[in-house]
Amino acid sequence: MNFSSVDFALILFMLTLVTGALWCVDRFYARMRRAPDAPSPWWVEWGAAFFPVVLIVFCLRSFVVEPYKIPSGSMMPTLLEGDFIVVNKFAYGIRLPVIYTKIIDINKPKRGEVMVFRYPPELSQNYIKRVVGLPGDTVEYIEKGLTINGKKVEIVEAGKYLHADRLYHTPKYTEKLGKDEHDILIEEQAPDFVRNVMDYPFRENCVYDERGFSCKVPDGHYLVMGDNRDNSADSRVWGFVPDENIVGRAFFIWFNFNDPGRIGSFR
Repeated sequence: MNFSSVDFALILFMLTLVTGALWCVDRFYARMRRAPDAPSPWWVEWGAAFFPVVLIVFCLRSFVVEPYKIPSGSMMPTLLEGDFIVVNKFAYGIRLPVIYTKIIDINKPKRGEVMVFRYPPELSQNYIKRVVGLPGDTVEYIEKGLTINGKKVEIVEAGKYLHADRLYHTPKYTEKLGKDEHDILIEEQAPDFVRNVMDYPFRENCVYDERGFSCKVPDGHYLVMGDNRDNSADSRVWGFVPDENIVGRAFFIWFNFNDPGRIGSFR
């Protein structure tokens, strides 16, 4: 599930630099050289006026929270296509914008949390998945059953999920990873084997067969999966998420045009 192929952070950074430079020109040079009653050039006036707003937006988006829109159904039923979510940018540490270097280490991702990260095969895209495997974990997904470090993750039947757009039902289950429970979808008729597996870094840590896969998560990496288990291209397909790719923790739905009742849900 990708959010955008455009690096908006870089665009916003450049806009902050340009408007900041115009503000400096007006404040420390042009204003002192023109007559007291002379107006500023329009390009200086506009740039200087926008700079404080752009700077605040840039700082909030880079270090505090950032909004995203969910474009697909790989995280159903937790997140639906069209959900606008908020991502906590400092949950896993403070990172410099654009270059993404971590400067303050705060917390590590926990099993079961929903994480936004830069997609390893294409870093200009942001993906969202649930953290399943932590560094050092051995994760198996065999015949639609999840096992972590030799312990089977129990699931409980939770009825059927209605796909309103296609008018069919998918079995829904409640799963507990970490301290919180969440629902997942499992298509009974879908094959157990993983399709379209890429040649990714640390591919040698994983074994695939007709029943599923088993992986040892390398240090500094995470294994993630979608809640819509049979309709999600995730770590099973393209590999592990390096720590340096992490963007933040998703925790809140702030809007959905099609279903306003979803506002405020998810945590």
